[in-house]
Amino acid sequence: MTVDDLPVGARIKAQRERAGLSRPVLAGLVGRSAEWVKAVETGRLQVPRLPMLLRLAEALGTEDLATLTGDEHAVPVQLFAGERHEALSAVQAALTDYRVTPAVKPQPVEHLAVRLRQAWHVRHNSPDHRTRLGALLPGLIRDAQTAARTLRGDQRRQARRVLAGVYQLADFYVAYQPAPELVWMVADRALTEAHEVDDPYLVAGGVWAMVQALRDSGRWEEAITLARDGISQLEPHLDGAPVDWRGLAGALEAEIAYVYARRGRYGPAWAHWERADRIARQLGPGYRHTQSSFSTSVMGAHAVTLGVELRRAGEALRAADSFEPTEIVSVPRRARHLIEVARGHYQRDERPAVWALLNASERTAPETIKFNGFAREMLLDLSRRPPAGLREDVRSLCQRVGVAV
Repeated sequence: MTVDDLPVGARIKAQRERAGLSRPVLAGLVGRSAEWVKAVETGRLQVPRLPMLLRLAEALGTEDLATLTGDEHAVPVQLFAGERHEALSAVQAALTDYRVTPAVKPQPVEHLAVRLRQAWHVRHNSPDHRTRLGALLPGLIRDAQTAARTLRGDQRRQARRVLAGVYQLADFYVAYQPAPELVWMVADRALTEAHEVDDPYLVAGGVWAMVQALRDSGRWEEAITLARDGISQLEPHLDGAPVDWRGLAGALEAEIAYVYARRGRYGPAWAHWERADRIARQLGPGYRHTQSSFSTSVMGAHAVTLGVELRRAGEALRAADSFEPTEIVSVPRRARHLIEVARGHYQRDERPAVWALLNASERTAPETIKFNGFAREMLLDLSRRPPAGLREDVRSLCQRVGVAV
């Protein structure tokens, strides 16, 4: 068997040995076990999905994903990982500021809470949401950390409550950037601060972020178990609690559905989607959960994603036809939904529709598509096989998104 004929697992093994890494070391770098690495290398487990392949490529120092996948064309890892946003270093510096003695006096907790609410508004309403968050987060992170470290008594508890929310917000900024360690850091810190406050709602919000980190690392059983645990934290308090408690429970049910879809488990995926959808309909069309965007319209978007992940493109596109994207209030979430619909058409090789939807996503929120690996993959393929009459349009969109063609 020649190198070109090697299966993906054998390619991973060859690159690991070339890099001089043992199985336990590589496993630690990607958050899995040495036995898992062995099972992938020997073919006992199926080929890892794109997010894990990216982590493996980065850990192995492989710049071309085709080295692991055996694709005919070069596929730069950066194409999928996205660019490094210009403010990422400043956000990272704020997150890793471990000074014991703060440089400034703590701000009033009430003022920090207002700044956090304003930042959430920016996140959901700005097409350039990543750039605007990048400008706000370094100062907000430092000020919230200072308050949580220096205030005492009930003021400290309230400061930690705000800090948990700041970390939950930061999760949206660091996602889909070439710094996966920051995704784990902010998810873990949000959960830790919530536990310190002893607030079941905050804990469940931290769980929601952590479930996504586990899911994208292929740690599916852990993700499902944690999501169920988060729901169990909320359930005893749902009667008489603010509606957001129920909204967050619905968002966690939707995440379980997503994990099952990633695993190809059709029945459980739709069963949990239906549970989440019932909650969304009970809350009504005017409801939207701030952190997760959980709502009736986003449940429609989740139905599209489930269809795509389950390789049921027809179901995904029927779900897409059931509502208008403009019903999704969050601008970045709306742009992501358009990418998911494009994935459905891509599975059917309907390239003009793929281009139209990716173009619509870019015009809706350009900073969403720039950091979305699925969108960049589809654009690369469109540049190689442009739809009739759209060659220059595809080239223009690639340039705007930052995909070199």
